[in-house]
Amino acid sequence: MNLKEIKELITLMNENELMELEVERDGMKIRLRKSGSGRIETAMEERAPVKSSQVVSAGEKTSESAAAKERNLAAVKAPMVGTFYRAPNPEAKPYIEIGQTVEIGQVVCIIEAMKLMNEIKSEVKGKVVEILVENARSVEYGQVLFMIEPV
Repeated sequence: MNLKEIKELITLMNENELMELEVERDGMKIRLRKSGSGRIETAMEERAPVKSSQVVSAGEKTSESAAAKERNLAAVKAPMVGTFYRAPNPEAKPYIEIGQTVEIGQVVCIIEAMKLMNEIKSEVKGKVVEILVENARSVEYGQVLFMIEPV
């Protein structure tokens, strides 16, 4: 991806009033995000090309890790693409913390998608052992958000 293409992406963002845009092409991934002040932040990542037989989503890698299998951990995955929030609002305490026990059906986070706040509920009863996503970060479909040790 060259500078001209990046400038075109920024123009596209501004013309369509987008707050965030992520593009992956030819082993290069770029994420453009507007801050509250309107300044555009850029993050680029170069990835080695992979063969189709090697393609595995990040969520599958984490959920299938040897350590997770060994400890019999359950993964709570993102059911959609969006922005991950640990609490209902910036002033509130997070829904869950590491070490806390969660019940089936308990809200564990929110994912904002297209200006809608979607409550994500635990499908297992157990102890939270890992929180794998930072607050207010973008998540992909199937990405592992939490690891829970069933009880």
